[in-house]
Amino acid sequence: MGYKVVVVGATGNVGREMLNILAERQFPVDEIAALASRRSLGTEVSFGDKTLTTKDLEQFDFTGWDMALFAIGSDATKQYAPIAAKAGCVVIDNSSLYRYDADVPLIVPEVNPEAVHGYAKKNIIANPNCSTAQMVVALKPLHDRAKVKRVVVSTYQSVSGSGKEAMDELWNQTKGMYVPGQEVAPTVYPKQIAFNVIPHIDVFLDDGQTKEEWKMVAETKKIVDKSIKLTATCVRVPVFVGHAEAINIEFEDFLDEDEARDILRQAPGVLVVDKREAGGYVTPVECVGDYATFVSRIRQDSTIDNGLNLWCVSDNLRKGAALNAVQIAELLGREVLKKG
Repeated sequence: MGYKVVVVGATGNVGREMLNILAERQFPVDEIAALASRRSLGTEVSFGDKTLTTKDLEQFDFTGWDMALFAIGSDATKQYAPIAAKAGCVVIDNSSLYRYDADVPLIVPEVNPEAVHGYAKKNIIANPNCSTAQMVVALKPLHDRAKVKRVVVSTYQSVSGSGKEAMDELWNQTKGMYVPGQEVAPTVYPKQIAFNVIPHIDVFLDDGQTKEEWKMVAETKKIVDKSIKLTATCVRVPVFVGHAEAINIEFEDFLDEDEARDILRQAPGVLVVDKREAGGYVTPVECVGDYATFVSRIRQDSTIDNGLNLWCVSDNLRKGAALNAVQIAELLGREVLKKG
């Protein structure tokens, strides 16, 4: 016996990936519905070897459905997630709306699977920010061994994190660089993204952080350990898919780089590629379409007593969004609903 599953926002980048991954991982689905806004009503999307026609989110009745994977913005989620939850359908939400709600678990299944049992307070589970998700997969096994004290992270985030319009802007600006008179002015981003980097993701806060940077701090504390101190600089780079992060970690106890490498090799969701030679590391282009969080460049930081540096890369549309949501659905089914 399988589950009745709804994918909300099925025509977007993340929604389509959710459908792809549900099919790839052979999630036990008895019935599936693809929902979209009225402007996308009737659009066809793929689910394995099947083609689904999108239904109207506004008119959909969630009664009798087991779980709904939401991949729409916070405003629409605020309107429709409580409706689904009240109807008895567990919401797994990819927006930022519920991440910091004390009554809603924020889950990365490789890190804090036990938190899934907290879903019942609101019938909602939150999916973390893309940059946080891949980082905590690498941090948690090291934290269990030596306890992470402080993290300094710089992110190099692809444009797909901003949606299809941002991907189109990068593509059109890149083409325009080679055709005189075809230059494309920025509209999604405040500055040109082609052949450039922008140290600005989300809005600026009063203390000088961007909200993306604040999210990494708040979410790491909620998912891993509230005692961890973290500072982030989040940068948008001219890459279509795949986020990279340079992570500097200070531990309470000494952790040798060789032991760290062995720990990460055994960690769920992590794939270590760490050869000290040209090309002996993973870049964003190579991680696209993969489930793993790749870790490379593991090395001691000699400037502090208990420090390590590492390079972390993952497909942000997968582990940073759709894959993590499907893994939460698998966890929910396995640990709570127990139908599949």
